[in-house]
This record gives sequence, structure tokens and C-alpha cells, in this order.
Amino acid sequence: MGEFVSVAKVSETPAGTISVHEVGDLRIALCNVNGRFYAIDDVCTHDGGPLDQGELQGQLVECPRHGAKFDVTDGRAVVLPAVRPVKTYAVQVDGDDVRVEVG
Repeated sequence: MGEFVSVAKVSETPAGTISVHEVGDLRIALCNVNGRFYAIDDVCTHDGGPLDQGELQGQLVECPRHGAKFDVTDGRAVVLPAVRPVKTYAVQVDGDDVRVEVG
């Protein structure tokens, strides 16, 4: 079991947007889907593209490089060319703090 680390304020990532946060060596994309937060690696498993720069369409994020799509709720690759999932992280919201479990 990892440690929950504060990465953002709720107000910093409005619904329908993605923000990126560095925690140690990790780049984590924090996605707000209709007020619910999900955290995934910020790196496309197809070619390493920055997912935070992609478009969030409901619960799917599209990589800006080649259009691969991932489900942010569970990390699944749902549109080619990606076939491997992205890593997901547990999220806790405490007041205005958004925390992600790392380690």
C-alpha cells in the first residue's frame, strides 16, 4: 500500500479537464470526469505522448500524437494504436485537496 500525496486543489482541475502533476519521478495526469477525479500515468503506452495535452472526452483521453484512447477510470487502451493500459492511481478528495496514492 502506498502513500497518499496531495497533488492539487479541486478548483485547479475543472470538470472535463486534465492537469499534470509531478510526484517524484512520476508524471501523473489528473482527470476530472463530471466532478470525479481519476489519476493515470501521463505517458501514452504506444509512443510516450503526453496524455495531459490530449482531449478528455467523457471518461476517455485521446493521445495528441496518434489518437490512441484510454479509459481513465481503469487505464484500459480502448482505441488503437495503443494496446497496453496506462497505470492508474487511487485518488482521495478531502475538502479542496486531491490526493493520489503513490509508491
